[in-house]
Amino acid sequence: AAATQAPPPPVDATLPATRIIDVAQVDGCRDVQYSTLSRFWELETGSDCGAFRFRGYRPMSVSVVGATSVNRLPTSGSPDNNAASEVDYRKTEMRVQLSVRTKLAQGLLTRGHPTLRDSLWAGYTQQSYWQLFSPGISRPFRNTDHEPEIMYVYPTDAKLPFGWRWRYSGIGLVHQSNGQSLPLSRSWNRVYLMTGMELDNRWTVTGRLWKRLHESADSDDNPGISNYVGRAELGLTWNVDKDNTLALTARHSLGATGRGSARLEWLQTLGTSLVGNRTNLRLHTQLFTGYGDSLIDYNRKRTVFSVGLSLVDF
Repeated sequence: AAATQAPPPPVDATLPATRIIDVAQVDGCRDVQYSTLSRFWELETGSDCGAFRFRGYRPMSVSVVGATSVNRLPTSGSPDNNAASEVDYRKTEMRVQLSVRTKLAQGLLTRGHPTLRDSLWAGYTQQSYWQLFSPGISRPFRNTDHEPEIMYVYPTDAKLPFGWRWRYSGIGLVHQSNGQSLPLSRSWNRVYLMTGMELDNRWTVTGRLWKRLHESADSDDNPGISNYVGRAELGLTWNVDKDNTLALTARHSLGATGRGSARLEWLQTLGTSLVGNRTNLRLHTQLFTGYGDSLIDYNRKRTVFSVGLSLVDF
């Protein structure tokens, strides 16, 4: 006799429809049962959101900026890249940052592993300084940096002392330029190694070490940029609670000059009654001091304070 299939269990009509929809819409890279780094880089099967979908990368933000100085006459170690005349920029301006990424492929080297997933990503970040408060010079964009990159991330799950976990390592290639012609053109290319570890969902430590790709003297817009912006970066993030995050990012030249920068950020989650009690919108307060806040300022030290709004994920 033919086997018969048992009928499906009845649906409990007492369950509210919204609850059924919520269960069906669980998204791996937003599933809070996984750690911060696992969700960000989709290191595990359960934290995977699939390829060719846009993710947030760095914060997407709009901020009001006040600085100790503004670069009215940009200079470079290259004689052809020195501005000929000053522009009457103001120290107070707007900063707009857009940043997205997408996963191109996964399971390249971890195919067959029951839980871990490596991945290949492409990202793009754009940061613009807008002289909104300078009507006398028609409110121009003082500088816009474009930063496309490609990165490969390999997952790990090694236990470290004091409860820390080593979560990933990777390699990347990044181009950064401001898209301007001479004498304001600035650009460079780097290859980097990166890694990250975390303690529960409270603390994360990330690091990058990079090497600038060689350019001939006649095509180098910014000689010695690594001695100003740096050759390494260390990031420390503390999730104080579900609504507040503090982050410190430090860069260093790893050379005799000892130059670099430090960036301290506070992000506070904002809620609104229009869309619910909690959103992905953050109040973003930032203090930066050092070199390389933008490419046009790669060799100019300044301190910048900004307050604005950031969309940290979408």
